[in-house]
Amino acid sequence: MSELMKVSSNPHIRSKSTTSNIMLLVVIALLPTTGFGIYNFGTDALLLILVTVATTVLTEFIYEKLMKLPVTIGDFSAVVTGLLLALNLPSTAPWWMAVLGGVFAILVVKMLFGGLGQNFMNPALGGRCFLVISFPALMTNFVTDTYTGATPLSMLKNGDAPVLMDMIIGRTGGTIGETSLIAIVLGACILILFGVIDLKVPGSYIVSFVIFLILFSGHGFDPAYISAHLAGGGLMLGAFFMATDYVTRPITPKGQIVYGIFLGIMTGIFRLFGSGAEGVSFAIVLGNLLVPLIEKYTMPRAFGVPKPVKEKKSKEKEGEAK
Repeated sequence: MSELMKVSSNPHIRSKSTTSNIMLLVVIALLPTTGFGIYNFGTDALLLILVTVATTVLTEFIYEKLMKLPVTIGDFSAVVTGLLLALNLPSTAPWWMAVLGGVFAILVVKMLFGGLGQNFMNPALGGRCFLVISFPALMTNFVTDTYTGATPLSMLKNGDAPVLMDMIIGRTGGTIGETSLIAIVLGACILILFGVIDLKVPGSYIVSFVIFLILFSGHGFDPAYISAHLAGGGLMLGAFFMATDYVTRPITPKGQIVYGIFLGIMTGIFRLFGSGAEGVSFAIVLGNLLVPLIEKYTMPRAFGVPKPVKEKKSKEKEGEAK
């Protein structure tokens, strides 16, 4: 009878969704982008994806075995990290760099902070930022046999106008997973339809970024310029697949909107005023660091708890006493 009377702490809401189910849906949603990346860049992209995913899964497995922890590679979170990191690499990156980034993402960013649910930033973006800082030349080398010119964002930075339709379809240079807007949006629709994400973070991110462009780019409301910025680079991939990470985004609805606005502003600053053409990765990582502060000021007051009343000045209290 005592076993039947076991009481757990609230909340007592149960869901059929599990970590493995959610992560598997994310992998499925990334398949269009992954498939197009392999089609666009060939076997080099396929090799990098396989190496990166294998590295992240193996790193998590080895660490948990050495630390005598439960093996959690079955939840597919390491697969998602490896796949996202690979999609953020240029197809020209050497395989050893993918291994190094995968080890850093899992070991340093994730496992040393307690594993899934305890990491303070998105592991894939943490690994990418580490590689960008360590190997900037290799991480910005997008010259392949198919694409030898500047990337669309580099063209925008230099005042040139890229072909918008090429950016929408994906006939451009860039990282493996950022080139095709159609493939990214298709995957985002899968996540939204299955209830994995909503539009609070990506919506506020994209809208605030567009407003920032209108105000500070010098082009005003130029649909072609704005569309090129939205279709180019990793903004869409970051907005729908990395900024929405359950662990590193705010849990409060208001906080998610504030978080998205911050990401949009920071991405605009990096792209318009920074030395590089891209800024999504660093914007999201900075946003991850501010999540505790955002949650502190957007956490709703518990039901039944009165609003704190400001204390009067000591002189006023003394006057009332007299």
